[in-house]
Amino acid sequence: MKNDLQERQLEINTFTQRSLFITIILFLVIVIFLYRVFYLQILEHDEFDEAAFENKTYTVPVQPLRGRIIDRNGIVLTDNIATFDLITNPSEINDPIVFLNDINKVINLSESEKTNFLNSFEDRAFFNKELILKSNLNEKDIAKFEVQSFRFPNVFVGKRFRRIALGNDSFAHVLGYAGVLTDTSFISKKFNRNSWNDALYSYANGLIEGKSGLEKTFDDVLKGKFGYKQFEVDSKGRFIKEIDYLPPVKGDDLQTTLDLKAQLRAADLMQDKKGSVVVVDVQSGEIVVLLSAPTYPINKMANGISKDQYDELLNDKDKPFFDRSVAGRYPPASTLKPFFAFHSINNQLINWENVIRDPGYFILPDNGRMYRGWRQIPLGRIDLATAIVRSSNTFFFDLAYKSNINDISDDLIKFGFGNRVCLDCFQEDSGLVPTPDWKRENLNFSWFKGDTVNLGIGQGYMISTPIQLAYYAAIIASKGDKKKLFISELNRQNSSKEVITAEAFNNSDWQKLHESMLNVIESDLGTARGLRNSKEFLVAAKTGTGEVVSLNSSAEYNRIREDISLRDHAIMIAFAPYENPKYAISVIVENGESGGGVAGPVALGVLKELLDE
Repeated sequence: MKNDLQERQLEINTFTQRSLFITIILFLVIVIFLYRVFYLQILEHDEFDEAAFENKTYTVPVQPLRGRIIDRNGIVLTDNIATFDLITNPSEINDPIVFLNDINKVINLSESEKTNFLNSFEDRAFFNKELILKSNLNEKDIAKFEVQSFRFPNVFVGKRFRRIALGNDSFAHVLGYAGVLTDTSFISKKFNRNSWNDALYSYANGLIEGKSGLEKTFDDVLKGKFGYKQFEVDSKGRFIKEIDYLPPVKGDDLQTTLDLKAQLRAADLMQDKKGSVVVVDVQSGEIVVLLSAPTYPINKMANGISKDQYDELLNDKDKPFFDRSVAGRYPPASTLKPFFAFHSINNQLINWENVIRDPGYFILPDNGRMYRGWRQIPLGRIDLATAIVRSSNTFFFDLAYKSNINDISDDLIKFGFGNRVCLDCFQEDSGLVPTPDWKRENLNFSWFKGDTVNLGIGQGYMISTPIQLAYYAAIIASKGDKKKLFISELNRQNSSKEVITAEAFNNSDWQKLHESMLNVIESDLGTARGLRNSKEFLVAAKTGTGEVVSLNSSAEYNRIREDISLRDHAIMIAFAPYENPKYAISVIVENGESGGGVAGPVALGVLKELLDE
């Protein structure tokens, strides 16, 4: 009996425990359910309401206008020029063939325009979206349509813009162009990817972005902020009405340091030539002229160029797309001789009074190899200043031989070589300052003393760019002050001033170097004396002849000169006015041969344009 009672009590306890457990579970389920209802109806009400709203709305991006690009004098270089398109709403057209025939009697449509209309008609009509009939209407077309517009209540003239460079093609490389947008990864939460297909364009060629030059470098500044239009749609996605609008914000204007008139003058002087002109402000680091020649039709690139035209430019042997001003690679040639004057004096290898005999060649003591002077005639006894004026190869072969290559390389880097010297140039090349380590790693050869000797006249492995040469000329003009170069006023504050380290090269030495470069033009023996009477101000300069191929005989010289593409490059660096240098310039004319005779007139012409302002 006792056992029965115990078993009965155990069953009751078990039942009670199970009932309590089930009750707790039911309670928790009810609590969770109630919380879920509260969460959905109260806490997430706005989100679900928004989702429901989005199911019956469609948000379309509205494109902003890009900011203008302006020169240093306030002249607009790149702007948005209004153009006009003929637009219709296909949903309001009953018979597209009849409509097309009727509108074609007023505005002549091309076969491709007719085809585009018919191919797009059905889709655009279904979704109640606009369709462009004809782009870039001229004044005559607009006038003809306006007279007959009462016949076409569903057709209107819509304003669009084109991105136009106003300074002609001379600015193609530095300004760059804005072309069709290829990446919409920046889209905001307001827009889904499909909505970009229905974006409301401000530009005739659709959504655009910077592709090169300043347009690319400062795309974030210029592009502005997208607005949007929100439409109510039916269950099939057809537009019913506009319910919200946020206007786009135009991009900011970009103020540059470029000078329109000087750039155009440089382009005129470089017409039918290949090469570059770079002018910088000696004191500020402003880039005033940045020209690469030949150039390309910038407005065609921005607003539509045929494949045939593009392929022709791409395959042009003169490489019009290539920006020689910042990426052209040239030997600095004899323009490097003022640097060696600095290097040698600062390293106490020589002074201004030291004299050597120049027989027209230099014999390398190590192996007896002969290095010829560019004239291959003896100049007799000459000092450093005369060597600069007459551009004695022998003198600078000798200086380089006395120098240590690593010391030379270190000093070259101080003058900007082997570095990017511009804060905002597009795809700038750093050039090359050769070292024994570089030669071993890249060519698998040891450095020879002859390599150093060649470097003494700016030949051999060293590579410089036109913008580096202008930067180097500005450092000489300012007696050792240097600032990073810039084009945009946004970077002015980033161009901090530095001073070339020169323990043994003092102000007197700088002055003697300036006088030597002045006499390159003013002396009867100067390599650019032909320019002496063609200017109204004093100019300090150094000419150079960049070798395209090495020559060992007069026969080879004559043969090479028959092939223009193998002729030497004409190079000049200069600064002016001499008494108080304002501008430094580099000019390179590919295959021009004579620095003084070919590059010199270009340099003087551009400097005159600037100094006459």
